[in-house]
Amino acid sequence: MTAPTAPPSHPQRALLHAEIHARPPQPITAPQAISHVVMWADAPERDASHAHLAVLLQERGLAPPQAGSTHWRVELGPLRVVCEMHTEFVSWTFATALAAPDGLGQEPPAAALSALPGEWLAGLPGQCLCRLNLWVLERRSHADGPLVAQVLQEGTLVASCVAGGQAEVYTDFALRADGSSRMVLLAGNLSPRRLGRTVQRLLEMETYRMTALLGLPLARDAAGALARAERELAQLAEAIRLADRDAEPRLLDELTRLAGQVESLYAATHARFSASSAYFDLVAQRIRELGETPLAGLQTLGEFMDRRLSPARNTCEWAVRRQNALSERVSRTSNLLRTRVEIAQQQSSQQLLAAMNRRQDMQLRLQSTVEGLSVAAITYYVVGLISYLAQGAQALGWPWSAPATAATAIPAVALAVWWSLRRMHRRLFRNMH
Repeated sequence: MTAPTAPPSHPQRALLHAEIHARPPQPITAPQAISHVVMWADAPERDASHAHLAVLLQERGLAPPQAGSTHWRVELGPLRVVCEMHTEFVSWTFATALAAPDGLGQEPPAAALSALPGEWLAGLPGQCLCRLNLWVLERRSHADGPLVAQVLQEGTLVASCVAGGQAEVYTDFALRADGSSRMVLLAGNLSPRRLGRTVQRLLEMETYRMTALLGLPLARDAAGALARAERELAQLAEAIRLADRDAEPRLLDELTRLAGQVESLYAATHARFSASSAYFDLVAQRIRELGETPLAGLQTLGEFMDRRLSPARNTCEWAVRRQNALSERVSRTSNLLRTRVEIAQQQSSQQLLAAMNRRQDMQLRLQSTVEGLSVAAITYYVVGLISYLAQGAQALGWPWSAPATAATAIPAVALAVWWSLRRMHRRLFRNMH
């Protein structure tokens, strides 16, 4: 039996089909230490990250990662390294099994970064935007409280039950002296895959929280430029209202320059504000996916994020709305001034046309006067020729004298010349119209 013939496939079919399996969550079992580092990187730095990972693998005698990929997962003995390439940043996740320490609650567990060479870690390409130490521990009711108190700050503690109440997450969103933040996930009866999905959502929530906030400094800086542009636009609008015709071209130049400044600011900030809006949405989505329920006396992660991120998000959205409104106002004012300039130009054109019409009428009248003289001159020369003909014709028997012949011919010649000129004028004007 022959295999059925398949229709031709789209050239991107395999790539699009594989996208649903991109960056899958890794199964995790407690206890485990996880360190997540996000490096803000441009295109050359993202390319250098591939070479940087190859250096770590070569030190362990392993083959370099496959070129062209955007997601690498390697096992370095007990240490698992996951590197993911994103549009604007590179995320590094390091995980290692954690042996339950004696005297739980006396000191925090070790971070996964402690298993890496210090020089290699310091040489990560890009700029560190996020550094999170996450400990996934087994839930032990008699020791959970002291451990969380030792790892986190109780005054700013935020916590909730996640994954349908089967796990608890604690964090304080505080930076330590080494530049890292901390989070504790107390795993209950979650399967390794579900626990891995929960950890991935927590890491992505922290990543997207930081990338979303990159638009906030830009929005604050743009506020000053927008305020100056709004004041200048108000002054120009008042000047346009009071301006005469001579000042309108100058005002139009100033308004065009202001429009250029506003559009330049929009072009410089639009991409960042759009990205921040998308990242804010991703943060909210990851929080919803956690399935939080509150713990007694503590804020949930969603409540904390809503209270603390909403002002930043509103500031970015306000900057976008303010830019759009200012651009529309500049456009309306420019259209109004251009309309005034165009009306003035049309009036000047009408005056010029009227002056040209008056000059043309004067030329026609002058031409009529000259035509009368032309009839007399042409008649004079034609009658002179007739007189010479009459003198010669007398020798051939012409009965009239030359003066008599010339005098008799004057009315006929003048009428013929006048009629010929009029006919020629009619033909010319008919062709012109």
